[in-house]
Amino acid sequence: MATPKEFVEKMYRNDPFSQWLGIKILQVEEGYCKVQMTVREEMTNGFDIAHGGISYSLADSALAFASGSYGKIAPGLNNQINYLKKVEAGDTLTAIGKVENLTRKTGVFNVEIFNQSDEKVAVMRGTVYRMDQDL
Repeated sequence: MATPKEFVEKMYRNDPFSQWLGIKILQVEEGYCKVQMTVREEMTNGFDIAHGGISYSLADSALAFASGSYGKIAPGLNNQINYLKKVEAGDTLTAIGKVENLTRKTGVFNVEIFNQSDEKVAVMRGTVYRMDQDL
């Protein structure tokens, strides 16, 4: 049987958006994934800060990989993000997704995003639907 890391690597290979973001997978365990990316100039908005969708997308990928580490397809049902600190071009963001609750059909995950100074810049809570279909 495949390992959690192998499941996540398979997901990443088939995920052009996470690849475009420049996400690097740093650590994977069952129900846990740590990823990192650097914010590029084209990811900023009219206020010269990162578009909110960038932090959201990083957190969503961390959540997807953490939930996918169990080897089942698990699309999102609901996500909520809170932005705590501005993010700018050149910032390196690290997102850590962890399972909080897992049932046969759903999972609740928390994701924290930190900048290169180890300051928490955003938090996300998401729920996934755990399908019977394997990755």
